[in-house]
Amino acid sequence: MTDKSDLVLEVKNLKTVFFTNSGLFKAVDDVSFTVKRGETLAIVGESGCGKSVTALSLMRLVPDPPGRIVGGSVTLEGTDLLTLDEAEMRAVRGNRISMIFQEPMTSL
Repeated sequence: MTDKSDLVLEVKNLKTVFFTNSGLFKAVDDVSFTVKRGETLAIVGESGCGKSVTALSLMRLVPDPPGRIVGGSVTLEGTDLLTLDEAEMRAVRGNRISMIFQEPMTSL
């Protein structure tokens, strides 16, 4: 059993979709994981499998429209990021959670 005080990030049943002219596209479908204090998590997979959209969803940076987080929860140190308003989320980004985009050498 996981001690909740050790949890830094808990993602439960995250679902992100894109509404396209061709219909609904499920980019992230029921993703769950936890990260404890001191742990490192690597998300790996084939191109187009949803790694970047998962990370963008955690940061609440999915462009809406056409994308939208439609289910699940993202809890960072006890705060559900999906329930914060945009001003509160801006205060979290860069201070408590951040992302290095796909070209790390240009980002760093």
